[in-house]
Amino acid sequence: MKTLSRILSPLAFILILSACGKENGVKLDTVRVEKGELTETVTATGTVESVTQVDVGTQVTGIIDKLYADFNSIVKKGELIAEIEKTVLESDYKSAEANVKSAQYTYEYNRTNYERDKALHDKQLISDYEFQTSKKDYEVSKATFDKAVADRVRAAKNLNYAEIYSPIDGIIISRDVEVGQTVVSSMNVANLYTIADLDNMQVVGNVDEADIGQVKVGQKVTFSVDAYPDDMFEGTVTQVRLSPTTESNVVTYEVIVGVPNPDHKLIPGLTANLTIYTMSEQNVLMLPASAFTFEPVDYPDNKNLPEIGKRIDKGTLSPDQRGIWVVEGNSLVNKIVTIGMTNGIKTSILDGITEGAVVATGYDAATSMGQPEEPADMKSPFAPQPPGRNKKK
Repeated sequence: MKTLSRILSPLAFILILSACGKENGVKLDTVRVEKGELTETVTATGTVESVTQVDVGTQVTGIIDKLYADFNSIVKKGELIAEIEKTVLESDYKSAEANVKSAQYTYEYNRTNYERDKALHDKQLISDYEFQTSKKDYEVSKATFDKAVADRVRAAKNLNYAEIYSPIDGIIISRDVEVGQTVVSSMNVANLYTIADLDNMQVVGNVDEADIGQVKVGQKVTFSVDAYPDDMFEGTVTQVRLSPTTESNVVTYEVIVGVPNPDHKLIPGLTANLTIYTMSEQNVLMLPASAFTFEPVDYPDNKNLPEIGKRIDKGTLSPDQRGIWVVEGNSLVNKIVTIGMTNGIKTSILDGITEGAVVATGYDAATSMGQPEEPADMKSPFAPQPPGRNKKK
């Protein structure tokens, strides 16, 4: 070998040894068929909101007399949370009640006169003019009485509006008034509180137009929020909204994710980083994509590789079938498997192979024998030594 190294140039010698080493060092790469979870995901960002959020206002004008709830107060449906000063409203109700009584007396009096005059008119004992006048007074008094009753109902309702009750079970997340503040009822209802149901939250996610076609109602979603970086929350897609939003030439669609929130960790306004599982199969046999593209090559000088068996005719395969090479003993056997869902990296196997089988995926030409060591007399004394090699003394 030393004589050969003196005859050949150093570069040619290295190439010969390298080629020999690679030929003798070809190794078959394999994977074992195992069960696992096959997933494909879409990512998005969104905002946490409460499913039910109500702005509580007042329908009457007045001065805030009492507040029974404050920020973060837990309230129940029907619970009294505020009162408006009632003096004016009570006066309006009493006035309406007096008008009802006055109108009722007038109505009953005119009704009696009308009934009497009608009987006399039927006997032609009074003129038509007298009867018509009596009838008119009766009908006007009846209308006045009906109006007075309606006014009393409105006054009573306004008086009830002075007591403000919670419309839902929830938590006060906003209070917009103080005691003594005047609230004015107009076309827009004066807002006093905002109450949110924090037991059931939702995330409004913005999904890119390229991914929205994969998102469906019922899909599993996981997400994180900056407020709890170590926690992962889970939800379900409840709605895919068809109305697009365009910003800076980027089109997105809103996807609503329902999230239970029993511990009230999630609060309105948090930013969520969503992962939507557009495909999720549990406990399925899987193989990588390289298993379906592998084709065996004959290396006659390498005795460590298994023998190549008979190849199947790929023209006979259906669209959901693929050919793979399985290591059985010292042989490579070409088998047909039926495939299912794929995420581009791994594919589920429905039939044709069992768990634990060893499948070929490719060749590795540098792991068996490794690269040849450079002869000692060809090394430069100034070249760095490989790690871990003892220097000559």
